[in-house]
Amino acid sequence: MRDHITDRSERLALFALVAAAAALVLAGCSSTANPPGGSTSTTTKSATTTATTSGAAAPTSTSGASTSVEIGNTLNYGSMGTTATLDCASGKSLNVGGSDNTLTVTGSCATVTVLGANNKITFDKVETRIRVVGMNNTITYKDGDPKVENLGSTNTINKG
Repeated sequence: MRDHITDRSERLALFALVAAAAALVLAGCSSTANPPGGSTSTTTKSATTTATTSGAAAPTSTSGASTSVEIGNTLNYGSMGTTATLDCASGKSLNVGGSDNTLTVTGSCATVTVLGANNKITFDKVETRIRVVGMNNTITYKDGDPKVENLGSTNTINKG
């Protein structure tokens, strides 16, 4: 039977992740106008970086296409084929959508949700929960004792 997301904050976070993924698809058509205060938006295209930032440090990226939006205490990152470093700071939540990414996440994430395939993500620390939906993702966290929810197939989620 299909589980329904009943927690309002989880629904909002998933909505934000879907919006970030849509922004990634539309990045070539969008304006580079400044986002509202307190949020971060970054669009990266292969071998060139265009960033618009307001109020927070943008993730660093080396290739591929990516979009990053911070809403409240949640960082929503959508990318395809990037190598990047993201910062959870002290207790932010992180939603990642995309495929074929190599991500290093510094700081201490409260919760993490990964949607996609063939991602290799290393975390300094995850406190509460890691939820992975997709396939062939390799998730490693160095510290913390999160509840692990592997809702996909052939994912590897380890402390190490």
